[in-house]
Amino acid sequence: MLSKTYQSREEIDTSKLRAFAEINLTNFKHNIDVINNMLDDDCEIVGVVKANAYGHGSVEVASYFESIGIKHFAVACISEGIELRNANIKGEIIILGYTPVCQKDDIIKYDLTQTLVNSSYARELSELPGVVKCHVALNTGMNRIGENRDHIKDIELIYKLKNLDITGIFSHLCRADSEEEEDILFTRKQIENFDYIIDKLKEDKIDLGEVHLQNSYGITTYRSIHRDLARPGIILYGVPCDPKDKILNKLPENEQFKPTMSLRCKVAMVKDVPAGENIGYGNNFTTTTPMKIATITIGYADGFSRAVSKKDFKVLVNGQYGRIIGNVCMDQTMIDATNIDNIKEGDIVTLFGQDGDYYLPVNQLSELSGTITNETLSCIGSRVERVYHF
Repeated sequence: MLSKTYQSREEIDTSKLRAFAEINLTNFKHNIDVINNMLDDDCEIVGVVKANAYGHGSVEVASYFESIGIKHFAVACISEGIELRNANIKGEIIILGYTPVCQKDDIIKYDLTQTLVNSSYARELSELPGVVKCHVALNTGMNRIGENRDHIKDIELIYKLKNLDITGIFSHLCRADSEEEEDILFTRKQIENFDYIIDKLKEDKIDLGEVHLQNSYGITTYRSIHRDLARPGIILYGVPCDPKDKILNKLPENEQFKPTMSLRCKVAMVKDVPAGENIGYGNNFTTTTPMKIATITIGYADGFSRAVSKKDFKVLVNGQYGRIIGNVCMDQTMIDATNIDNIKEGDIVTLFGQDGDYYLPVNQLSELSGTITNETLSCIGSRVERVYHF
């Protein structure tokens, strides 16, 4: 169940919050509707809620997804799956990564579906007592996990092993988010490799279970793929993977995704600083004119990257722009508030998200940090409180 659900954003009491992430459930519903319209009617969504639902709160997000009809979930590891089961999530929970075979009893106890990362792992798992539900991973070119098309016999043997209830088979598209011709050709080759394996297994009358290949950009860009399940990740959360992504922006208006998280903190202190003063660690910034400086309640221990120091990172306070100065500290950060009218202690600072008529995309944090949005969101720390609203 949701820890607390608000009828509207206005009902959220932020008075006791230091740094917090607002999670918009209405935008989640919008994104799921958009994804469903891109898929075949009989293709079901696997809600990818690994990495604490990309920083959004796995239990709360999965609970909401289940309440609106999502029946399948994907996590990275067994501990994430157990957390969802302990929170009374009823749907299928697929562990996409490796689980030590010594934890087979826990996989069975919590009714989880284990990925078979290769044939040798499958054999080890089958030799232990108890029947475990599994999906078979295929390597179609990423070379992360799974057997490739040259190992058809090994893949067929997996289906003949005892103590494995194989309910699905899948692979992963690793360049589907690129418009470069080389990457498009590579993705098409991945699809060809996948289809080759699937067709060979079907020729041998093997019951494959549910077949899935499309991830986020597989859904948006490679719509000719028709399978039983699809695994949206980053598009569920309404933002692009790459901060410079152009693919999602090209989608028609009725297929635009909506961001589900806004990151905010508070103003702790406002002070007037004369020219010639150092600000923060390492003599990183010196005022050249008198400035109004505000200290805000977020730092790199909250997942707000230190890499954005010295990069003119914009923030919003009361619908007005400030910028980070000096180095981001572990728990606090300083901003130039000279041009922000009436800023005071306790004011809300937006690092990304909506503030009145103004909006800061998460892309700014990802780009200036030199990373992708998936990492930016999933690294938002545990002491940043999540609050949920419609």
